[in-house]
Amino acid sequence: MQFLALEHFAGHVGETFTVALDHDGNAPFALVEARPLPVREFQGMVRAPFSLLFRHEAAIVFPQKIYQMKHASMGEFGIFLVPIARDSSGFIYQALFN
Repeated sequence: MQFLALEHFAGHVGETFTVALDHDGNAPFALVEARPLPVREFQGMVRAPFSLLFRHEAAIVFPQKIYQMKHASMGEFGIFLVPIARDSSGFIYQALFN
């Protein structure tokens, strides 16, 4: 499993990540935010917590689960995405890392 940190995503806000859907092919998810979360340091802490927000422009919401993502420069990795909001452009999904 790849160890992901905020620094991996911070420079890719506004870019598209391809998400593998079970039997429906792939879907584009745009990274709209990558931000740090408040830190409460503890012994053995290996990364600072952070949040990612992705937008998918679809009329249907995808369930929360681990999705395989692919990015041109970052490669492939799995992220647990949770739908958290809907706006005029589609649905917003969040990934939290702590």
